[in-house]
Amino acid sequence: DAVSWILQAGGRAVLAHPGRYVYTATQFDALFDDFQQLGGQGIEVVTGSHRPAQYRQYADVARHYGFLASRGSDFHAPKESHVDLGGLPPLPAGLTPVWHDWI
Repeated sequence: DAVSWILQAGGRAVLAHPGRYVYTATQFDALFDDFQQLGGQGIEVVTGSHRPAQYRQYADVARHYGFLASRGSDFHAPKESHVDLGGLPPLPAGLTPVWHDWI
């Protein structure tokens, strides 16, 4: 339901920090297959809760499905977050950022 509500409101449905969850290989594939079929448009590739190897993994997922890519620090307050504001690397090359139509 959430994806359809976002789309009906004119938004873009983006799956946040997918690396925080534990999946089997089958569940991993099903998550992105189902998300795309429901109208999902993007995934968070770089985030404060992902490790660098996961940046590459989710960049590959974005390329495979044609998803837009986002990045976010998950910064909430000093000493509460894994990454300071401005401390994340840029999106990997070849990805289209979620915000590409707005800037």
